[in-house]
Amino acid sequence: MAVEEPTYKTVLRDGAFEVRDYPSLVVAEVTVTGDQREAAGKGFRLLAGYIFGGNRRRQGIPMTAPVTMARAGEKIPMTAPVAQTPTTGGWVVRFIMPSGYSLQTLPEPADPRVRLAQSPARRVAVLRFSGVASPQAVEAKAAELLDMARARRLSVDGPVTLAQYDPPWTLWFLRRNEVMATIRPT
Repeated sequence: MAVEEPTYKTVLRDGAFEVRDYPSLVVAEVTVTGDQREAAGKGFRLLAGYIFGGNRRRQGIPMTAPVTMARAGEKIPMTAPVAQTPTTGGWVVRFIMPSGYSLQTLPEPADPRVRLAQSPARRVAVLRFSGVASPQAVEAKAAELLDMARARRLSVDGPVTLAQYDPPWTLWFLRRNEVMATIRPT
């Protein structure tokens, strides 16, 4: 079953490293607490509830990829997949809404913890990796991403975000993950 992913323009590609331009995107998001795994599970369940009919119209909304996580309380760059970034204030977990929806056409969430928002267009540095996105793997890949961005004289603006594209039952070696960070225009 294929799911929609946001469109983007590839500006630079060097192996698993890319620089991409994303348009403005409509997202549903929640702020949750816990470690990376707990927060991902809580956030996913709340957002899945919204798209599977937990809204004022009881309307289903198609699932998209990725799911992203970013730390709460910091400037949060939008990510293409589901992404997660930790903060002391918790985690913001986001689902990108299908391209056919706008803030005006999406149903109002039934759960007040679910917020709808419009992310700005942005340029991001991305590093793809497969496997389990454990906190240790994410930390190592985030450091690698920042080193690669610095080597290309790119200025990161905000935290590194984890984007995950596959359902949890996907075999670990087939999982598609990315760490991404918004970069300042030059």
